[in-house]
Amino acid sequence: MTDAQWETLLRLVQGEQFDSPPVGLLVDGPWISSWHGVSLLDYYCSDRVWLEANLGVVEAFPDVLLLAGFWSEYGMSGNPSAFGCQCIWPEQGFPTVAKLLDDYSAIAGLRKPNCRTDGLHPFLLKRLQHAQKAMERIGHRTRFATTHGPITIASYLLGHTELLIGMKTNPEEIHKLLTLVTEFVVDWVACQKADFPSIEGVMVLEDLMGFLGEGDFAEFAQPYMTTIFSTLDVPVRMLHNDAFGLVTARHLAEMGVNLFNFSFEHPVSEIRALTGPNVALMGNVPPRDVLGLGSCDEVRECVAEIVRSVDWRQGLLVSAGGFVPPGTTPEKIETMCRTAADAA
Repeated sequence: MTDAQWETLLRLVQGEQFDSPPVGLLVDGPWISSWHGVSLLDYYCSDRVWLEANLGVVEAFPDVLLLAGFWSEYGMSGNPSAFGCQCIWPEQGFPTVAKLLDDYSAIAGLRKPNCRTDGLHPFLLKRLQHAQKAMERIGHRTRFATTHGPITIASYLLGHTELLIGMKTNPEEIHKLLTLVTEFVVDWVACQKADFPSIEGVMVLEDLMGFLGEGDFAEFAQPYMTTIFSTLDVPVRMLHNDAFGLVTARHLAEMGVNLFNFSFEHPVSEIRALTGPNVALMGNVPPRDVLGLGSCDEVRECVAEIVRSVDWRQGLLVSAGGFVPPGTTPEKIETMCRTAADAA
């Protein structure tokens, strides 16, 4: 992100008023590679292709806050790979990992990885280091330390169903797993900040917390997320949770979150009522059905309804309720920007 874009984001989370709501999008490999006309596997495998694609997309949309900005990621494979998960790289489709732990007793034998040497993390850091001069030449810098959350990472190690069932049947083992993964995430976030002093934000992607009820959220999500968001003293603390998010929304301030990207299934007005005025909201156009598959007219109608539904002058970043999917054309993004500007 450029200095001007970062200043806009700071104003947003600080509750300043805008003449029209800014537009931002959560973008990663699947959409960027599609927009650039390359396969996702080529995007991940080639630092040159990755850099060209990211340079192209930020230059094409200078008025949009593209988060996290030059994001060094390997989909869901990055964090689990450090623990020893087998990475699976299909020629078509998304990368994934094989489950690592056979049962709850195997958690006791798990050890915290070294984020500087283990799995794909050294490659994630080196990619950004190699790209730094090219980014700075066009006025961009690395602004976010990014990570998946501990519940999501743990679900890839143990299995999604097994993790959720274990919260009821084996809570002690699940707490051991989440404690270990959280310690690793804290290391990873701090490592990124140490290597890139320009980082002034933390972005945590934690969808699986949306599957928890109030009691389980308080026990298995909130304490660990609070630890992560307190790791760095930074002004922007963003949470992406585009699963069911009403429980999450009630506890954002307690966790230290001040920017929330949530599911399109929740109206912005509903989330605003739950979060209060001090958390900036990022949403809430349906990603697949409107941005990906819909028309420009549908995008326009959706954005217009969002800005009608709440006080957009502060605390609203017009966006998708989740990641931008392949099929989201420049025309649709431009329609989002024009419709948001018309709110003035």
